[in-house]
Amino acid sequence: MNQDELCLMPALELRDRIASKEISPVEAVEAVLARIERLNPRVNAFCTVAAEQARAAAREAEARLMAGEPPGKLHGVPVSIKDLVFTRGIRTTGGSRRYEHFVPEQDDICVERLKAAGAIIIGKTNTPESGWAAITDNPLFGPSRNPWDPGRTTGGSSGGAGAAVALGMGPLAIGSDGGGSIRIPSSFCGVFGLKPSFGRVPTGPGFPGLWEGLSVEGPMTWTVADAALMMEVIAGRDDRDYYSLPEAAPAYLSELDGGLKGLRVAWSPDLGYAVVEPEVRRLTERAARVFAGLGCELVEATPDAGSPEASFGVVVAASLAAELGDELERWRDKMEPALVRFVERSLDIRATDYLRARMQNLAFRNRMQAFFERYDLLLTPVLAVPPFEVGSFGPREIAGRAVSPLGWMPFTYPFNITGQPAASVPCGLTESGLPVGLQLVGRRFEDGTVLRAAAAFERAAPWRERRPPLAREA
Repeated sequence: MNQDELCLMPALELRDRIASKEISPVEAVEAVLARIERLNPRVNAFCTVAAEQARAAAREAEARLMAGEPPGKLHGVPVSIKDLVFTRGIRTTGGSRRYEHFVPEQDDICVERLKAAGAIIIGKTNTPESGWAAITDNPLFGPSRNPWDPGRTTGGSSGGAGAAVALGMGPLAIGSDGGGSIRIPSSFCGVFGLKPSFGRVPTGPGFPGLWEGLSVEGPMTWTVADAALMMEVIAGRDDRDYYSLPEAAPAYLSELDGGLKGLRVAWSPDLGYAVVEPEVRRLTERAARVFAGLGCELVEATPDAGSPEASFGVVVAASLAAELGDELERWRDKMEPALVRFVERSLDIRATDYLRARMQNLAFRNRMQAFFERYDLLLTPVLAVPPFEVGSFGPREIAGRAVSPLGWMPFTYPFNITGQPAASVPCGLTESGLPVGLQLVGRRFEDGTVLRAAAAFERAAPWRERRPPLAREA
């Protein structure tokens, strides 16, 4: 087996072949590091490569295996971590010059759990400064580029992770999602990504900031089974996180073949307010129809919930102003200029405005809850457009109609407000060869149903062989 074949292998298969001693952890890590060295200059997915730490961990994993110790669930499998997530002993910058040389003394809980399961941390993936934008670019490392077309964005804020997985620079990645930041780059890069239910994956410690009730950490992978495997490792109670759910991690992997017979599934092409590019609508609607052949009752239905863009925007703006407002005097000239302008505009948000927005978000959650009393799953496009050019924050016109700054991502942030599990599954390519994602949203806390539905779709409309051309050129 050559190195490229090893790098394009799903994590579940790699884990099993390492456990059987057919492949060594050292071999797996060296293959991924060599691939990063070749491909990362083309896309800027990794901002820090922890080569020596990864090699040392791989040697230790191999020694344990050869000594007869039982392997962990991810023994010897390489994994990348978004640069917003703390990694002990590995530089973690949050895409900011303020933390250019910061090396955490503690791991985030999910990193701690990945290591305990035997995974090998290979490095940190690029993100916008403080994770503030839905594209991936920052003053410290520059933009990440889409593996399907390097002139286009990966999306964000877990854009480096999306590019890394798509190109086989590690089969597993940890992203975070406060308004779509796992699902957006998953859609733009043609990979699978799951935003877990809020509280399902405990988080912390981390950078200062308060996206309270919105942001979660979760898996970005090439296959659904790999994400289910990661969820078995990173989910489950941890009282260090105030919002951590009390249950242990379910057996997500063994439930993937359960089937979807009897599920009521709604398809909404616009959530009642979104403007969508015709080609995106065509591809996602075709993908949604697949569910009719999977034993589901599929109907076109839209929640009567309206758009929460205004209230979501106030909460995010106030959070970033609280995090960064006092930093402007010292760091203004070294920060992303668009972020500086955004924070300055947000400094005058009153406490009553913030609390009113929180109440409006609660009312939105209640309206969406009523819809999910009738349906087990909701299908939508992930995004309203295919990947756009690097350097843009997104189109302000779609299908000939003017849209707001969030108009190209109208389907993602509503489900951060509700805390529901939501996934992006690859569902096809545009005529110009750019990936499009279908979003699967489940009832609150029913992450297993979302994973099971995504696995059923993957079997019916597989994407495993549909890698970016750059992945095959390596």
